[in-house]
Amino acid sequence: MKRPQRRIVAAIFLMVFLAFWIWAAATIGTHLATAPKWASLIFFVVAGIGWALPIKPVFAWMNSGEE
Repeated sequence: MKRPQRRIVAAIFLMVFLAFWIWAAATIGTHLATAPKWASLIFFVVAGIGWALPIKPVFAWMNSGEE
């Protein structure tokens, strides 16, 4: 697959993944309203940073291969 095609596939994947991640974080976050402050803090730190870890291989794949 050529790089322009990889970029299109990666862009679609990223939009779907981020939409799901935001939905999941918001849904779980609302259930933590009555949780202790430390639990909410840990969750939102993980939710705020955790989305970048699964995306890194997608960027590597998107930029590999032939022009």
